[in-house]
Amino acid sequence: QAQLVESGGGLVQAGGSVRLSCVVSGGTFSSSAMGWFRQAPGKERAFVAAISRSGATTDYADSVKGRFTTSRDNAKNTVYLQMNSLKPEDTAVYYCAAAYSVSSRRYYTTPYEYGYWGQGTQVTVSS
Repeated sequence: QAQLVESGGGLVQAGGSVRLSCVVSGGTFSSSAMGWFRQAPGKERAFVAAISRSGATTDYADSVKGRFTTSRDNAKNTVYLQMNSLKPEDTAVYYCAAAYSVSSRRYYTTPYEYGYWGQGTQVTVSS
């Protein structure tokens, strides 16, 4: 059973930057596509970013394109989410997720495609 642990959240001013990390243990990280989702109070969990198991392909929600970047280091079993130009509406609990993938370039954008989730890390952006 894979275990995912996020870190790096916190309080940041609007316009600032935060980098989230997600370390995966107990599974085959290099065979997993990874995703980032977020959930604000009273809202459903929403897609933020995804990366294929090779790291060759990525996708982003329109609301974060040009501001957020996801990357991975398969040697460290870690996926990252670099968040720049943060806005108050980015405030949410951020979750990383893993999905076994047979394709080195495939990624997934819906929560239902992911079988493993981290506990989440809070990011609060003050105006």
